[in-house]
Amino acid sequence: MVFPATQDSLLRLAGRLLKSRRRRPQNGLHHRSPLLGERDVLGEFYSRIVPAEQRRAQGATFTPPQVVRAMVGWANAQGVTFERIIDPGAGSGRFVLGAAQVFPDAHIIAVENDPYIVNLLRANVAIAGLTKRVSIIVDDYRSVHLPSAGRTLFIGNPPYVRHHDIEPCWKRWYTETFQAYGLPGSALAGLHLHFLLKTRQLAVPGDYGCFITASEWLDVNYGSTARALLMNGMGGQSLHLIDTASQVFPDAMTSAAIMCFKIGSRRRSLKIRHVQSPTRLGNLQGGINISFSRAESQDKWSRLIRQNDSKKNGFIRLGELLEVPRGQVTGMNKVWIAAEQAEGLPASVLIPTVTRAKELIQASYSRLTDAGQLRRVVDLPNDFRRFSTQERRRIETFLAWAQSQGAKDGYIAAHRRPWWRVNLGAPAPILMTYMARRAPVFVRNVCGARILNIAHGLYPRISLSEDDLALIIRWLNANVSLGGGRTYAGGLTKFEPREVMRLPIPHLERLRRMGIA
Repeated sequence: MVFPATQDSLLRLAGRLLKSRRRRPQNGLHHRSPLLGERDVLGEFYSRIVPAEQRRAQGATFTPPQVVRAMVGWANAQGVTFERIIDPGAGSGRFVLGAAQVFPDAHIIAVENDPYIVNLLRANVAIAGLTKRVSIIVDDYRSVHLPSAGRTLFIGNPPYVRHHDIEPCWKRWYTETFQAYGLPGSALAGLHLHFLLKTRQLAVPGDYGCFITASEWLDVNYGSTARALLMNGMGGQSLHLIDTASQVFPDAMTSAAIMCFKIGSRRRSLKIRHVQSPTRLGNLQGGINISFSRAESQDKWSRLIRQNDSKKNGFIRLGELLEVPRGQVTGMNKVWIAAEQAEGLPASVLIPTVTRAKELIQASYSRLTDAGQLRRVVDLPNDFRRFSTQERRRIETFLAWAQSQGAKDGYIAAHRRPWWRVNLGAPAPILMTYMARRAPVFVRNVCGARILNIAHGLYPRISLSEDDLALIIRWLNANVSLGGGRTYAGGLTKFEPREVMRLPIPHLERLRRMGIA
């Protein structure tokens, strides 16, 4: 919630801005348009005084002006007249003001569900002198009923809220509505995909749309229905993926994609484009054509958008050199990562293990050399006959304690024989982080540490010398970016083992000639 003091501060600021406007000579909207560089003072102030965590939970992430310019510019470049413009999650009104300037004859409908942010929107609309042209609807976009009213442009930044925070009734609405289109909607979809579906309900042939969203729907399983909808019915025209190294939203570490569509258009291909930063968006022109048939066969569209380096001359896939399994799951770290209750166990069952990603991130010169700095994981064998009587007693005492903690009752323990067998894998020559807000780190496992599932192990498929391993590690650390994985809201980028094995890498002979090591 927004505290009353915060609300009062915003209202006082809005009042000062409105008085300032009234004192100015009024020569048109452009005096207040963020498209010409003027700041959204109210939105910026709100972002400063309301914590980012709270705003993200509400889906209140305001769009940077350069992105607004690019998206409105794309709409203008279509060369059509819009009678109506709808912003389904208007926020403080950045798309409203931008579109109002470029399309002076269009009626604008701004939908915003948050009663506090609506006050920012109303103030910005009043300051810009747009109260007669803008209708503000305070409601959930999914509940809005709007009759068709001439050619419409749907434009904006649908709020991102994870499925965990979406009410069951709306999840049912999502799946049942998709079924009406002959597609299997997933209850795991975030709110931004709910807004996409609602837009499909409201739009009629000839309408246009341009949305910016978190890009995870391009790759995750629950996004497959939205991808199918874009190709079949929504008239998808282009996709623009902004590189994950560029932080589009200052207060949300997540990647972003812009989709452009024309309802009812019959196309056989989708134009796709990878953009290094928002400043290079232009008017969302350019890209390469990918046939719908090819897009339908691909389960991760981000691969279509990025150049497939593995097809370049001299490159192969990393999986041709290395197998990449996950680290081991213990089932209950508080039991199996050795602590006070594990004291006195035989040294042979206390295995030095990487249990935190930072242990790899902080490794000097990409080499993990000191197992003494690592925690131990209790990895007991199937039977205890090789241990002395005293050691067996100590193990049995430990297992009794583990059972009292519920270690035998968990899902993982119930599916292994015996239940106490953690069964750490053999040491992998190369270790890598796979989930972080930064590019993965590849480390030479000199000390032979084992890993839990906070890391992946890379095992050679062919004979590799120490120099070869060093070459591979240095090349990967220098060239693998966040773009190779899938990025979730909140900024976490995850690399699944299969994704790692698809990473492009020069042929080993070429690496040796390059002499990276």
